[in-house]
Amino acid sequence: MTLRRTMRAVNPLRGLIELGWTEGDDAELRLRKSTLTVAAITISVLAFVWVGTYAALGLPVAAGIPAVYQVVTVVGLVWLARTHDFRMFRLMQLGLMAVLPFVLQWAIGGFINSSVVSLWSLIAALGGVFFYGARGSLPWFALFMVLTVVSAIVDPVAAAGAPPIPQEVRTAFFALNVSGVALTTFAIVHYFVRQREAALAQSDRLLLNILPEAIATRLKRREDVIAETYPEVAVLFADVVDFTPYVVRTAPADVIRFLNRLFTAFDRLADRHGLEKIKTIGDAYMVAGGVPEPLPNPAAAVAEMALEMLDEARLCTAEGMPVRLRIGIDCGPVVAGVIGRRKFAYDLWGDPVNTASRMESHGAPDRIHVTAAVEARLHGRYRFEPRGPIEVKGKGMVETYFLVGRRG
Repeated sequence: MTLRRTMRAVNPLRGLIELGWTEGDDAELRLRKSTLTVAAITISVLAFVWVGTYAALGLPVAAGIPAVYQVVTVVGLVWLARTHDFRMFRLMQLGLMAVLPFVLQWAIGGFINSSVVSLWSLIAALGGVFFYGARGSLPWFALFMVLTVVSAIVDPVAAAGAPPIPQEVRTAFFALNVSGVALTTFAIVHYFVRQREAALAQSDRLLLNILPEAIATRLKRREDVIAETYPEVAVLFADVVDFTPYVVRTAPADVIRFLNRLFTAFDRLADRHGLEKIKTIGDAYMVAGGVPEPLPNPAAAVAEMALEMLDEARLCTAEGMPVRLRIGIDCGPVVAGVIGRRKFAYDLWGDPVNTASRMESHGAPDRIHVTAAVEARLHGRYRFEPRGPIEVKGKGMVETYFLVGRRG
């Protein structure tokens, strides 16, 4: 038994709501299926009032019309559960909701004698917006208007042959028709909106896992170009030493577990120090301080994270997952923004980005390799070990240092 079937057995209501779901359904389609299922079940339960009352009044035809809806709905739900043919179930349900109330109204004697039972067809007219979209709903609303006009034309004939229904029953059914339509419509809209809000909240959470919150907000406002210049940003690159040989000799699942363990810890450190994770590329991790929100001293925040990353690597090693890191840091002005329209990404450009990457690749295992700019900003607060000038591709000879630790 699958997990979903087990959950349905434990919670029958949830099983009914998820009746027509399939593995390939997106969130929007599942919401439409669940909403229509909820509406069909609600109307079927309420229909017992009409079936019982008309049967008690000796009106078998009037009692049989809502009973037909109940029977066809049960058959339709079984069909949906077995075939997952939502298109047929949708067409059948909206067709019944649109036509049967008018048929019942004509059978009982028109608007007054039926207590305007045709109001129930509004659910199909309005439901078409949810289940077919804005354009697809137009035929259902047009059908409602046509049937209303036809009812007005035939009403004198229907009223002439109306069966006797007590005034008290007509009054009660008028209240039930108005309140029932209002209740069902409210239930559909309320359920749809709640589920849509939950889906949007999940979408927002996913978006915030990709982009900084401030950038995500601007993107949702549909800004065409999101790009800013930041005068003082610290950029860190970290890379796992000898990761390629590790991948060759390790099972894929273990490789993913290893990276997830390590990078999740790095994410926590970034959050703790107010830094922005930019991206991961294979076994490389990039983080920045001072974007998109400025920091008083981004170089210090990044330095703190770098030292704690080495601590985390030692902890992983103690847990049986040997980790050695090369870390490079530089700071200065950068440009940051969002690129792409599909699988978009927030990224940085500028000399500190390239130089920090070079610091990592020209560094040493278990060391934090930094530029003179970083050393100058942190001088007196941290201990550094001069490495001397080194040849850096694209920059020539560059004075660099190893960040050793904090002072005091």
